Amino acid sequence: MSSTAAAKSETSADATFPESSDSDPKIVAALRAAGCVFAEDEARLLAAEARTPQELAAMVRRRVAGSPLQHVLGWAEFCGLRIAVDAGVFVPRPRTELLVREAAKLLRPSKTPSSQSPHSPLVVDLCCGSGAVGAALAKAVGGVELHAADIDPAAVRCARRNLAEACAKVYEGDLFEPLPDALRGRISVLIANAPYVPTHAIGLLPPEARLHEPLVALDGGADGLDVLRRVTAGAREWLAPGGHLLVESSDRQVAHVLDAMAASGLAPRVVRCDELEASTVIATRPARDVVRH
Repeated sequence: MSSTAAAKSETSADATFPESSDSDPKIVAALRAAGCVFAEDEARLLAAEARTPQELAAMVRRRVAGSPLQHVLGWAEFCGLRIAVDAGVFVPRPRTELLVREAAKLLRPSKTPSSQSPHSPLVVDLCCGSGAVGAALAKAVGGVELHAADIDPAAVRCARRNLAEACAKVYEGDLFEPLPDALRGRISVLIANAPYVPTHAIGLLPPEARLHEPLVALDGGADGLDVLRRVTAGAREWLAPGGHLLVESSDRQVAHVLDAMAASGLAPRVVRCDELEASTVIATRPARDVVRH
């Protein structure tokens, strides 16, 4: 939704919307006027989710006022799953599906670190947000021991719901801080979809993101890499020998992420997907690496 459309939606939010599924053309028109590019699709989704005509009218008003569609629906589609997304929680992006794909490849029995049973690799999802990555990975691979953590209490509550089926343990806290010490040096795959938007660029994000998603899930500091550097610096002692760290990065930041990982004693490489317009950096702890605490 453009900033102009968002401004228009301020005055449209109090409009009276028809409370009937027969009024879809009017709902589509209202959504389109508010700047929703896929108004027809959104109207169908809203109508399917609403339990009553009154609820549909309220949902349309929220969407026209600028709330992200996923917050209005209460869920986001990610890797073919419906992930619960509460208001104020970071919405999982399609490009992050590349993280799941690459992690799933690494979790094949022949590729798990030798210190782990091939039947129960240990996976940790830092900066887990709604838990979308962990939920999708558990569905794709199965049989993993899954742990997740996030600093945002709202995200943790959401992740606990989404990861209940995977029997995951979800912690509230800053990066590695809340993880049980027993996980140290045992993690097969560590995923961290950390924030990487530079502080100065936050104002350039679409209103749906900068006004409705938590700043802590977006702001990566002066160059966007503050959190990623902290993850990289701590990853080696938490990974099992031969274990892998996977992070998402913008193309312009990849070289700096590679340097940070190499400086931390990890062997990095980049996987690019043009279809998703995404880059995943994968760093591996050497199999014979010894970490002295």
